Amino acid sequence: MRTTRAIHAVERLKTRSGHPYYAAVSLPGGMFYLTDKAAPAGKPLSAALALDEFVKFVDAFGPQQPRRASKLDLAFEAQIKNSKS
Repeated sequence: MRTTRAIHAVERLKTRSGHPYYAAVSLPGGMFYLTDKAAPAGKPLSAALALDEFVKFVDAFGPQQPRRASKLDLAFEAQIKNSKS
């Protein structure tokens, strides 16, 4: 179960970045680190982190998904900005 969260975070990163060579490496004690299998010797991209920290790191790593917003959301945000001014 613990490894599943880490693997899903890396899969999301692969989808966002379009780079299929990222991998999560599990260490004893529930620690994980991110690696790039395309780099020589599987260069580690992070230090060994606990599961929650690892998932946060991977979610912040690489390009982010653009936020989806409807026309109504954008109009509402504009209305809020105008009311604060």
